[in-house]
Amino acid sequence: MAMTSINAADLIELFKTWKTLFAEQREFLIALDGKVGDSDLGITMSKAFAAAAEALEAEGEGAGIAKLLRTAGATMARTAPSTMGTLTATGFLRASKAVEGKDVLGTAELAAFWRAYRDGVGERGKAKLGDKTLIDVLEPIAATLEAQASRGASLSEALKVAADAADQALEATKSMVAQHGKAAAFQEKTVGLQDAGATVGCFLIRRMADFVTDRSAGREA
Repeated sequence: MAMTSINAADLIELFKTWKTLFAEQREFLIALDGKVGDSDLGITMSKAFAAAAEALEAEGEGAGIAKLLRTAGATMARTAPSTMGTLTATGFLRASKAVEGKDVLGTAELAAFWRAYRDGVGERGKAKLGDKTLIDVLEPIAATLEAQASRGASLSEALKVAADAADQALEATKSMVAQHGKAAAFQEKTVGLQDAGATVGCFLIRRMADFVTDRSAGREA
């Protein structure tokens, strides 16, 4: 039986897999960020998601989806007060408002989740499309999920298409010139490099897609 939505218990498990992912990718992100940034991205993300995963487990599924996302955002903001930590935290806090009162997240709810996440990051980071930031991946994720929701796509299919769109968008950041943060000081030197923040966005959506696919396969087994 395919997984058609994500409930509160699933969300806690998803954060655990994000925690594992960012622990695994810590050194890769440090190296990527170190080329034009200050090398702290891998540390920030592994710390933020480890703390969030623990906080959600402590909170429990009874808290409901919106409160769990609020807890994740607040925990990240406290644990990793760097630029990217703050942006990621803001994304989850905004997403929690977009899914207030929802017991499960299907394709339409996740489209609203990622749209709110994208808007929160954009407003907080004052970034726009083409600035070579996380936004360059978040916008196609949100737009793709909205399109998939309107055509009634299943959750696993919609997330897979969104993750593929994010990968293409990440590849496109290589040809852009950085406009924000430490990377902006390097300007032309950033051409040819994929954006570190956008890489995090790709990791998030791809792991979410894999999580739903794996869960669906598990239920069918």
